[in-house]
Amino acid sequence: MGTNDIIRIGTRGSQLALAQASEVRARLMAAHDLPEDAFAIAVISTSGDRILDRPLSEVGGKGLFTKEIEAALLEDRIDLAVHSSKDMATAIPDGLAISAFLPREDVRDAFIGRSGRTIADLPEGATVGSASLRRQALLKRQRPDLEVINFRGNVQSRLRKLEEGQVDATLLALAGLNRMDMGHVATDVLDVEAFPPAPGQGAICIESRIGDARIETLVAAIAHRETTDALTAERAFLAELDGSCRTPIAAHATRHEDGTLTLHGMILTPDGAGMHETRRSGLVTDAETIGRLAGRDVLDAAGPGFFDGWAK
Repeated sequence: MGTNDIIRIGTRGSQLALAQASEVRARLMAAHDLPEDAFAIAVISTSGDRILDRPLSEVGGKGLFTKEIEAALLEDRIDLAVHSSKDMATAIPDGLAISAFLPREDVRDAFIGRSGRTIADLPEGATVGSASLRRQALLKRQRPDLEVINFRGNVQSRLRKLEEGQVDATLLALAGLNRMDMGHVATDVLDVEAFPPAPGQGAICIESRIGDARIETLVAAIAHRETTDALTAERAFLAELDGSCRTPIAAHATRHEDGTLTLHGMILTPDGAGMHETRRSGLVTDAETIGRLAGRDVLDAAGPGFFDGWAK
């Protein structure tokens, strides 16, 4: 295989991001009987990795984890990009598209407690660290007495801060822990109905250039239909709400054996006091419509101005 034939995979440089890129590479190797040296993993530093002293809502939201990688795609420095689907904004740069979703991992959130094994066990006034407005709002809804603070950094740095006693507990995506063989650190796994996930949580997606037939053909072989259907609904829900890291939004779509799909969608105020949720079902072929209608349901219930003034 010549140098020009090597498939260049772009990714962030965290341990989790590299695990996800390695999973994509392994699936492509298996699907096409390719050797490992047919691929090169290119680590790209993103703004979200570098800016750790402020909440994402203050510095640009989801695009902070993808824009430099997308620039590399557009400039033909990489052939495909591997992302956590929950980091993907609903508006994708012209010329690029999500070309595949891999089989979804566990969608639930993991609770890691130092002063209590569950949210209910935490002492009154305990400090919980989370960078997610959704997790912050859901925590405050369940336990208004808790002090919830912004908690940025990769999985390892957050666990180190927890161990050092900077916080009493934190929450992380169980999928990420599982992908790094670290699921054992969770002291509790949160119920998906009471603590619904972020849209796209647990799913790896591949982004590539529109019209790149070689990459489209390679990637099509590892695309997972069930995950694609679920995330089509969840991302449509998010798009209808114009959601980003600036807003507490949860969504979880489930595909059923009878060819139908159900979406549970939720929006909250940052303090957790206000909440609106909906459930919409329909044919899996109407996944995008289901998501958009669910978004309109909660917008109608919330009324005008629900999102106003939360973040600049």
